[in-house]
Amino acid sequence: MDAREQLAGLALACDEQGIILEVLRDELGVADRVAPGRSLTLVVDRGSFEKALNFLVELQTRGAAFNWQLNVPIAGQVSTLHFAGIRTGGQLVVLGAQTHDGVMRLYEGLMRIGNEQANALRVALKEQAESARDQAERDSALYDELTRLNNELAALQREMAKRNVDLERLNEQKNQFLGMAAHDLRNPLSIITAYSEFLIDEAADVLDQEHREFLSIIRNSSQFMLQLVEDLLDIAKIESGKLQLELQPVDLVALIERNVALNRVLAARKQIELDFVYDGNIPHVMLDASKAEQVLNNLINNAIKFSHPHTTVRVRACRQGEGTEDCVVIAVEDEGQGIPPEERERLFQPFVRTSVRGTAGEKSTGLGLAIVKKIVVGHGGEIWVESHVGQGTTFYVSLPICGQEVEG
Repeated sequence: MDAREQLAGLALACDEQGIILEVLRDELGVADRVAPGRSLTLVVDRGSFEKALNFLVELQTRGAAFNWQLNVPIAGQVSTLHFAGIRTGGQLVVLGAQTHDGVMRLYEGLMRIGNEQANALRVALKEQAESARDQAERDSALYDELTRLNNELAALQREMAKRNVDLERLNEQKNQFLGMAAHDLRNPLSIITAYSEFLIDEAADVLDQEHREFLSIIRNSSQFMLQLVEDLLDIAKIESGKLQLELQPVDLVALIERNVALNRVLAARKQIELDFVYDGNIPHVMLDASKAEQVLNNLINNAIKFSHPHTTVRVRACRQGEGTEDCVVIAVEDEGQGIPPEERERLFQPFVRTSVRGTAGEKSTGLGLAIVKKIVVGHGGEIWVESHVGQGTTFYVSLPICGQEVEG
């Protein structure tokens, strides 16, 4: 018995499309399924048809395929065979056996025969072994690198957690300091403001023009400082988580009308018209009335501050949405200078000032809009801005009808 007869397996030569050209060996008894002219995919049972196609695709595209398992009917029973193959000389050489070792023994037998297909298979297996070894080395190096990076990341996370604790402690200390400093400054600044206003009203006749101007500077500066102190107290409370809202049903239309009436005096000084329009379907809303007035006063004041004389500031209110989305939207619209697009995203951050200046030289603390946003969010609402440079700005505040309080 020669070496070929000792091979226990299946060896086929196929064309590039997988059509069997020659049965090189068949000790498995599948001759009726592997006749020349048939497709390799018809050797397997129906359940392995798609997998056989994938085996062929890999063989055609990569030039070799190893360690495939396909089900083949043998003697009336379906058996799982191990397959391997190479592409050589315009042909596909396919080996099949009942075990992986059987495929290797079949390969070794073909090596002893030493024909062209066997030599090509020897080269392919050698290349596969080298490729597997190189891949193992790359995987090992990658695993070591990933382990190192993971350790560094864990160390950075521990350091970040420690820094966050330190930052929280420092932030709390900062808020305490701001609160104490602002509280201690408020009373003397209030006294300076009150006395300067008293002197302007009562002693204007006995003072010359220069002294009256000095008093006006003192009053304006002390008013600005007092407003800054009030804002610092508010921001300190908010940052420390002490923003407390006393919610109760509020007639929002009456509240806006009252605030607009108070600000008409300020608007008249700059010859600015202040209007308020609303639809007739606005119910009472659960609000902290004083905080809501703080929001409205800030937005209306800003609109007047950055508007030119002989223009109009409009305040609008309307009801929108249904069900859980039911809300009241308040809009404060001016015909002022507008805000550059690159500055809008930072508007609601503390101590941020835009390049836009008050048309009468009014100053800004840079805290008002940050406080407004915290109050609006505290009511479960939203605030946003639309602006066009040279045409004006509109701030929108959306407040839910239900008025559920959420964390700011």
